[in-house]
Amino acid sequence: MATAWFGMLGPMDVRVGGRRVALHGPRQERTLAALLLDADRVVTVDQLVDVVWEEPPASARRQIQDLVTRLRRTLVDAGAAPGLITTQRAGYLLHPGERGLDARTFESLTAAARQTARADTAAAVAGYREALSLWRGPFLAGIRGRAFEGAARIWQERRLAAVEECLALELSTGRHHEVTAEALELVEQHPYRESLVELLMRALHGTGRLADALDAYRALQKRLADELGLDPGADLRRLHDTLLRSQTEAVPVAHPAGHVAAMLPPGVYGFAGRAAELARLDSLLAAAGEQPAGVVIAAVTGTAGVGKTALAVHWAHRVRDRFPDGQLYVNLRGFDQRGRPTSPVEAMRVLVDALGVPANRVPATPEAWTGLYRSLLAGRRMLIVLDNARDAEQVRPLLPGAPGCLVLVTSRDQLSGLIAAEGAHPVRLDLLSVPEARELLARRLGGERVAAEPDATAEIIARCARLPLALAVIAARAAVHPGFPLAAIAGELPAAHDNLDAFDADGPGTQLRCVFSWSHQGLSAEAGRLFRLLGLHPGPDLSLPAAGSLAGLPVALARPLLAELCRAHLLTQHAPGRYTFHDLLRAHAVELVQALAPEPERRAATRRLLDHYLYAAHAAALLLNPVRDPISPAPPGDGTVREEAVDDRAALAWFTAECAVLVAAVSHAADQGFDTHAWQLGWALADFLNRRGMRHEHLAVQTTALAAARRGGDRLGQAYTHVNLGWANTAADRFEEARGHFLLALDLYADLGESTGLARVHGNLSTMFGWKGHHQDALGHAVQALTLYRAAGHLTGQARALNAVGWFHAQLGDQEQALDHCRQALDLHQRLDDRLGQANSCDSLGYACHRLGRHEEAVSWYERAVELFRDAGDRYHQADTLTRLGDTLDEAALPDAAARAWRQALVLLEELEHPSAAQLRTRLPA
Repeated sequence: MATAWFGMLGPMDVRVGGRRVALHGPRQERTLAALLLDADRVVTVDQLVDVVWEEPPASARRQIQDLVTRLRRTLVDAGAAPGLITTQRAGYLLHPGERGLDARTFESLTAAARQTARADTAAAVAGYREALSLWRGPFLAGIRGRAFEGAARIWQERRLAAVEECLALELSTGRHHEVTAEALELVEQHPYRESLVELLMRALHGTGRLADALDAYRALQKRLADELGLDPGADLRRLHDTLLRSQTEAVPVAHPAGHVAAMLPPGVYGFAGRAAELARLDSLLAAAGEQPAGVVIAAVTGTAGVGKTALAVHWAHRVRDRFPDGQLYVNLRGFDQRGRPTSPVEAMRVLVDALGVPANRVPATPEAWTGLYRSLLAGRRMLIVLDNARDAEQVRPLLPGAPGCLVLVTSRDQLSGLIAAEGAHPVRLDLLSVPEARELLARRLGGERVAAEPDATAEIIARCARLPLALAVIAARAAVHPGFPLAAIAGELPAAHDNLDAFDADGPGTQLRCVFSWSHQGLSAEAGRLFRLLGLHPGPDLSLPAAGSLAGLPVALARPLLAELCRAHLLTQHAPGRYTFHDLLRAHAVELVQALAPEPERRAATRRLLDHYLYAAHAAALLLNPVRDPISPAPPGDGTVREEAVDDRAALAWFTAECAVLVAAVSHAADQGFDTHAWQLGWALADFLNRRGMRHEHLAVQTTALAAARRGGDRLGQAYTHVNLGWANTAADRFEEARGHFLLALDLYADLGESTGLARVHGNLSTMFGWKGHHQDALGHAVQALTLYRAAGHLTGQARALNAVGWFHAQLGDQEQALDHCRQALDLHQRLDDRLGQANSCDSLGYACHRLGRHEEAVSWYERAVELFRDAGDRYHQADTLTRLGDTLDEAALPDAAARAWRQALVLLEELEHPSAAQLRTRLPA
């Protein structure tokens, strides 16, 4: 049998064995098109009737059977397999195979290109181009019908998304002229598509045509205003403002004035030796100055504990003045036994934050993250230290795309792929020489003390295998006891009889375990227990209250134990109040706790730790969003240190400090069988991750939380988590996935008889559709939420829903309905003494009056909203309302008053580092 192939990306095209097959009439075409749209799924006879006829005849079902029979015969006569179209109980199924449908091939190629973009931009562009070459015209061109028109819109969007992703990648490689030509044609075809105009503006700017880029914006602005009564979106307005003030070739985001990143950790105390390696790095820096055409990469490799980070940080401090645009640092945690390696997107988030990009201006995809990160680095001279990389794949997305930067990578891996493909320069780090080891001890203990006992010094060096980490641990022990002879310390250090399983096979593992064990044995009993329990923490660091919870001790007792561990060089206070340790020491703690702590003790400590984080996160979440319907976590167990923020600012600071730990704790809880903790921690994190724009972390956390709730059979937990996944997908512009999660939440709440839960989901769907600009759908869901809240007697929900109904009426132009519902909302918020709710309702009333041209009323409502937002401490919404107040005053021909309102808003937005500040600044007179 010959292979059948179907083409939908253009006019219908059917081929068997490479030869075109002619179809018999438009009804047969529509029948085949309907089967192809649902390939590999059963299409019912009723569905086929609906797509073949607008007004089906009485004999329609029989005619469908005849149409499918003739279609099958046509294909079989051409040589296709008889089983290509099969009859099922409910209808018919067409199975084109993996390579038998051009639309399926397009999806496969674009998915592969997105994945490849992380490591190989050129290959990704080639993949996108191959996928786009499959298009021969409009989707199913010439085939009419509502179902096909809807499908055509969806596929057109997929095609344009692929085009935009491809062009963005090409821009990142400097192909500005080629992108300009293509973008000009696309904008002409899709004149209202802002994302295409943005690409065109960036491409024009990259070719030096700044005036043309600004003209492209003004042309779109005029089209939107004249024909739709709209303004360009916030992202495009920010780009326009940035280009107006730009002085460089690449300016994707406006940087805070004078902002210079300085992320290097403190230099290592007592650094010694490594003269040859430092000279090698110096020579690479000199060569970079002589040949500035590419990115210089130095790969410092060697066994664990050999001092790679110490060398990198020491050298980075020596040369930081050579990098006037700043120094970036991130620990990639490539070999952290308890946790997982830092993903490239997580690392880029840290680095982009350090470059001054506001937290709420974040991309939606990993590819967009790479583009933003590389654009930020273009034209800058920066030192980038990527510490503790697992392999080349983890590093590649973090490499700059333009010359000027020097990248310093450390890894236990040889990074041969990075050396071969990216031209990284290897700097192999071996054990210290004996003189270097003696110098290290002398710098930490004093030259006289070391010189006075040469034999003991030599014994210590031998027992430590000349490994810097082991020498540092022993030196810390000796420094704490300055009166101890070094001979006594050397004598207490016994010979080893085992190896450290987590240590590299070719390293001096025997001696290392010996050193760690000896240092552990030298601790007080309480400090030794705490060190062992730290092996249960998911990392990357922890606070004093968390350490107390882990050990079941009050803060007053835990503090001196942490200080003892720091003095013994087994722990580091890398930031005020936050502690971490080397991953080899973490591995040793894991070994010890598994060997010495019974399973019930380990489980009790883990529960206390998770109770600590859940209790604190739950309280902080309600401070960030007081009107959120709370969950009911169990009270923390005995021995748990309670930590509570006092207000919303303290809650935000706590979440910021603990974010990486909390994300890790969700997975840790799920892995350890604490499923309720896992989903409830996910609930507590949801608002913060959403506010920070941490889309990838939000999706990962909620996915883990959902699996945990399902394992535990907790249907209410599943409902909560589906809602959170709906929000996470909405924020990532994955609206179909979001809608799917919201609908599953609706089913669960309905089964549980939770009417307020149903109302809450309809409110979320309302917001989601509002974000999409589908205000009619948004209004429908807001009305359903209001009905359900009223039936449940949930007054706070009623007030919020009334305001939402009013707001969407205002967006749809029905301002009288908007005023009616928003006044009801305001009355109810006043009865409930909900000042933030009152502020939102006053703002909505001001908007409706503004649209009606009732400027005096609008000003009064807006001023009242500003005062309420100020009292509630909501600075962003205060600024948002002040901006609208200024707009109203401007329309009322009161330019001075408008400027005052805008200036007040600008001060707040600049304090918040909000991207809207740039656009608002353009409204103010010079």
